[in-house]
Amino acid sequence: MVLTDMEAACEAILFACGTKVSVKSISQALKCDEKTAKAAVKELLQKYENEKRGIKIIEIDNSFQMCTNENFFENIKRICEVPVKKSLTPTLLETLAVIAYKQPVTKADIESVRGVSAEHAVNKLVEYGLVMEKGRLDVAGKPILFGTTDEFLRHFGFKSVENLPEINDD
Repeated sequence: MVLTDMEAACEAILFACGTKVSVKSISQALKCDEKTAKAAVKELLQKYENEKRGIKIIEIDNSFQMCTNENFFENIKRICEVPVKKSLTPTLLETLAVIAYKQPVTKADIESVRGVSAEHAVNKLVEYGLVMEKGRLDVAGKPILFGTTDEFLRHFGFKSVENLPEINDD
Protein backbone atom coordinates (compact mmCIF):
# COMPACT_ATOMS: atom_id res chain seq x y z
CA MET A 1 0.00 0.00 0.00
CA VAL A 2 1.58 3.34 -1.06
CA LEU A 3 1.44 6.37 1.23
CA THR A 4 -1.40 8.14 -0.62
CA ASP A 5 -3.49 4.96 -0.42
CA MET A 6 -2.63 4.72 3.28
CA GLU A 7 -3.62 8.35 3.80
CA ALA A 8 -6.95 7.71 2.09
CA ALA A 9 -7.49 4.63 4.26
CA CYS A 10 -6.62 6.66 7.39
CA GLU A 11 -9.05 9.35 6.32
CA ALA A 12 -11.82 6.76 5.88
CA ILE A 13 -11.05 5.16 9.25
CA LEU A 14 -11.03 8.48 11.15
CA PHE A 15 -14.18 9.69 9.41
CA ALA A 16 -16.10 6.46 10.00
CA CYS A 17 -15.11 6.12 13.66
CA GLY A 18 -15.92 9.70 14.65
CA THR A 19 -13.94 9.34 17.88
CA LYS A 20 -10.24 9.07 18.61
CA VAL A 21 -8.54 6.04 17.09
CA SER A 22 -5.24 4.74 18.46
CA VAL A 23 -2.19 4.47 16.25
CA LYS A 24 -2.13 0.76 17.13
CA SER A 25 -5.69 0.29 15.80
CA ILE A 26 -4.87 2.22 12.63
CA SER A 27 -1.74 0.14 12.04
CA GLN A 28 -3.74 -3.07 12.49
CA ALA A 29 -6.39 -1.88 10.03
CA LEU A 30 -3.71 -0.91 7.50
CA LYS A 31 -1.66 -4.07 8.14
CA CYS A 32 1.51 -2.08 8.74
CA ASP A 33 3.75 -1.08 11.64
CA GLU A 34 2.74 1.73 13.99
CA LYS A 35 5.51 4.06 12.78
CA THR A 36 4.23 3.84 9.19
CA ALA A 37 0.61 4.29 10.29
CA LYS A 38 1.47 7.35 12.37
CA ALA A 39 3.47 8.83 9.50
CA ALA A 40 0.49 8.38 7.15
CA VAL A 41 -1.89 10.10 9.57
CA LYS A 42 0.61 12.90 10.25
CA GLU A 43 1.00 13.46 6.49
CA LEU A 44 -2.78 13.60 6.12
CA LEU A 45 -3.03 15.96 9.11
CA GLN A 46 -0.46 18.25 7.49
CA LYS A 47 -2.34 18.27 4.17
CA TYR A 48 -5.56 19.27 5.93
CA GLU A 49 -3.71 22.10 7.70
CA ASN A 50 -1.95 23.31 4.55
CA GLU A 51 -5.16 23.31 2.52
CA LYS A 52 -7.10 25.18 5.25
CA ARG A 53 -9.90 22.62 5.10
CA GLY A 54 -13.17 22.61 7.05
CA ILE A 55 -12.11 19.33 8.61
CA LYS A 56 -8.97 18.78 10.64
CA ILE A 57 -7.25 15.93 12.43
CA ILE A 58 -6.17 16.29 16.04
CA GLU A 59 -3.79 14.13 18.07
CA ILE A 60 -4.78 12.99 21.56
CA ASP A 61 -2.65 10.55 23.60
CA ASN A 62 -1.07 8.71 20.63
CA SER A 63 -4.49 8.59 18.95
CA PHE A 64 -6.03 10.68 16.20
CA GLN A 65 -9.52 12.08 15.64
CA MET A 66 -11.16 13.87 12.74
CA CYS A 67 -13.20 16.93 13.70
CA THR A 68 -14.45 20.19 12.24
CA ASN A 69 -12.11 23.16 11.99
CA GLU A 70 -13.04 25.66 14.71
CA ASN A 71 -12.50 28.51 12.22
CA PHE A 72 -15.85 27.58 10.64
CA PHE A 73 -17.91 27.44 13.83
CA GLU A 74 -20.00 30.48 12.89
CA ASN A 75 -20.85 28.92 9.51
CA ILE A 76 -21.90 25.67 11.14
CA LYS A 77 -23.87 27.53 13.80
CA ARG A 78 -25.95 29.29 11.14
CA ILE A 79 -27.23 26.03 9.69
CA CYS A 80 -27.38 23.77 12.75
CA GLU A 81 -28.99 24.15 16.10
CA VAL A 82 -25.89 24.24 18.24
CA PRO A 83 -26.53 23.66 21.94
CA VAL A 84 -25.28 26.41 24.20
CA LYS A 85 -21.90 25.44 25.56
CA LYS A 86 -21.92 25.01 29.30
CA SER A 87 -19.93 27.75 30.96
CA LEU A 88 -17.11 26.93 33.31
CA THR A 89 -17.35 29.18 36.34
CA PRO A 90 -14.24 30.13 38.30
CA THR A 91 -15.19 27.51 40.91
CA LEU A 92 -15.43 24.80 38.23
CA LEU A 93 -12.17 25.88 36.60
CA GLU A 94 -10.37 25.86 39.94
CA THR A 95 -11.72 22.39 40.75
CA LEU A 96 -10.85 21.16 37.26
CA ALA A 97 -7.29 22.47 37.65
CA VAL A 98 -6.86 20.61 40.95
CA ILE A 99 -8.12 17.40 39.35
CA ALA A 100 -5.99 17.84 36.20
CA TYR A 101 -2.76 18.42 38.10
CA LYS A 102 -3.26 15.98 40.98
CA GLN A 103 -5.14 13.12 39.26
CA PRO A 104 -6.20 10.63 40.28
CA VAL A 105 -7.65 12.55 43.21
CA THR A 106 -10.49 12.14 45.73
CA LYS A 107 -13.08 14.76 46.63
CA ALA A 108 -11.45 15.02 50.07
CA ASP A 109 -8.10 15.84 48.41
CA ILE A 110 -9.79 18.50 46.26
CA GLU A 111 -11.51 19.96 49.31
CA SER A 112 -8.22 20.09 51.24
CA VAL A 113 -6.66 22.14 48.41
CA ARG A 114 -9.65 24.42 47.84
CA GLY A 115 -10.81 24.68 51.46
CA VAL A 116 -14.50 24.26 50.52
CA SER A 117 -16.85 21.44 49.54
CA ALA A 118 -16.17 20.04 46.09
CA GLU A 119 -19.37 17.98 45.76
CA HIS A 120 -21.27 20.31 43.40
CA ALA A 121 -18.23 21.26 41.29
CA VAL A 122 -17.11 17.67 40.76
CA ASN A 123 -20.65 16.58 39.87
CA LYS A 124 -20.93 19.39 37.29
CA LEU A 125 -17.56 18.52 35.76
CA VAL A 126 -18.64 14.87 35.48
CA GLU A 127 -21.93 16.03 33.90
CA TYR A 128 -19.98 18.16 31.38
CA GLY A 129 -17.83 15.14 30.51
CA LEU A 130 -14.56 16.82 31.54
CA VAL A 131 -13.98 14.56 34.57
CA MET A 132 -14.73 10.91 35.25
CA GLU A 133 -14.31 8.26 37.92
CA LYS A 134 -10.91 6.59 37.54
CA GLY A 135 -11.27 3.99 40.26
CA ARG A 136 -11.31 3.82 44.05
CA LEU A 137 -8.64 4.48 46.63
CA ASP A 138 -7.72 1.34 48.57
CA VAL A 139 -8.41 2.73 52.07
CA ALA A 140 -11.33 2.63 54.48
CA GLY A 141 -14.49 3.84 52.77
CA LYS A 142 -12.93 3.32 49.31
CA PRO A 143 -13.37 6.93 48.11
CA ILE A 144 -13.77 7.55 44.37
CA LEU A 145 -10.73 8.75 42.44
CA PHE A 146 -11.37 11.36 39.75
CA GLY A 147 -9.35 12.28 36.67
CA THR A 148 -9.77 14.17 33.44
CA THR A 149 -11.29 12.76 30.22
CA ASP A 150 -10.44 12.90 26.55
CA GLU A 151 -13.13 15.60 26.29
CA PHE A 152 -11.05 17.69 28.71
CA LEU A 153 -8.05 17.30 26.40
CA ARG A 154 -10.12 18.23 23.33
CA HIS A 155 -11.81 21.17 25.07
CA PHE A 156 -8.52 22.73 26.17
CA GLY A 157 -6.42 21.62 23.18
CA PHE A 158 -3.94 19.31 24.91
CA LYS A 159 -2.52 16.14 23.37
CA SER A 160 -2.17 14.59 26.84
CA VAL A 161 -2.07 15.66 30.48
CA GLU A 162 1.72 15.75 30.19
CA ASN A 163 1.22 18.90 28.06
CA LEU A 164 -0.42 20.86 30.90
CA PRO A 165 1.48 24.08 31.64
CA GLU A 166 3.95 23.83 34.50
CA ILE A 167 2.87 25.37 37.79
CA ASN A 168 5.08 28.14 39.08
CA ASP A 169 4.94 28.03 42.90
CA ASP A 170 6.40 31.55 43.34
